[in-house]
Amino acid sequence: MKWNTFGFIGLGLIGGSLAMALRRIYPDCRIMAYTRTRATAEQAHAQHVIDDICESPSDLKFSACDCVFLCTPVQSNIAALQSLKDVVTDTCILTDVGSVKSDIHQAASELGLGGRFIGGHPMTGSEKSGFSSAQAHLFENAYYVITPSEGTNPEALDIYRTLATDIGSLPLVLDYRQHDYVTAAVSHLPHLIAASLVNTVHDLDSKEEIMKMIAAGGFKDITRIASSSPEMWEHICLSNRENISEVMDTFMQLLEKCRTEMSAGNGAAIYETFERSRDYRDSFSSTSLGSIKKTYCVYCDIVDESGAIATIATTLAVNGINIKNIGIVHNREFEEGVLRIEFYEEEPSQKAAQILRQHRYEVLVR
Repeated sequence: MKWNTFGFIGLGLIGGSLAMALRRIYPDCRIMAYTRTRATAEQAHAQHVIDDICESPSDLKFSACDCVFLCTPVQSNIAALQSLKDVVTDTCILTDVGSVKSDIHQAASELGLGGRFIGGHPMTGSEKSGFSSAQAHLFENAYYVITPSEGTNPEALDIYRTLATDIGSLPLVLDYRQHDYVTAAVSHLPHLIAASLVNTVHDLDSKEEIMKMIAAGGFKDITRIASSSPEMWEHICLSNRENISEVMDTFMQLLEKCRTEMSAGNGAAIYETFERSRDYRDSFSSTSLGSIKKTYCVYCDIVDESGAIATIATTLAVNGINIKNIGIVHNREFEEGVLRIEFYEEEPSQKAAQILRQHRYEVLVR
């Protein structure tokens, strides 16, 4: 068994990045796709990411596929599964990249596709969405969770695991029910918390928007994921609501405990809360990516004078280093340098720090 022809339903951030990654590692493979907005498929075709544009999820072109990736919101993936059922061959593997697995596994079983459906969830992403934000290296060092169905062909599972490894991911095989509980805690709840925190500041801010103006540092770091796709997160929350509600109960109990200890002036309990979280957080691995791709930042102290930022940008550009973003940090409550330089990957951030230190700048890498 070998997969040479791939189909895609949807070419957003994840679907587009996956198609790019497959094109890079399997240059002779054939890739076809259907997208809700035809212009997206045409863009992918013009960039030679895909070979064929399909007119619908039930397009007969999909009958040539060895594997079809469903890359739309959760409920839309289930609808596409129904459309593909009578189009693809009996040996074609159907998979998805969704953040919730239980609903689609159940739907696959009800459609008689249980043995041919293998769930997939690359634990990576960005606060941005759409094909224009797709990157072939998005999956590097990120866990790629694979959730086989009952009756999944072991050979097909091995091929899937190899594919995940080939695109730079770390394959992890889990039961789909366990997957949904784990992601409820480490991915879904954090997005709800980030959105609620941003909305709290929005509702409490003055007409002059002072809170918005000085928000920086820690606030921007922990709320960055609030910029994710509302449509996608609506589907995720509704599809995994039981698990999310369960982990949310624990979170709310801990938050209420913090308020109680603060009201009582219990400094020791407050200290223990931060100490326990710090110790556990510091034990996390920094080598693999979560559901939102890690940012790589260099903080640099500079003198506030004309041309200072341009000098640094030029120095890095001359050394072939691409910058994702650069700007002055006005609120330095949680930052160690006045200039924040953001990079797409870790290697250029480390190289930039080394070069800037050679030019006698005070630099911190985060």
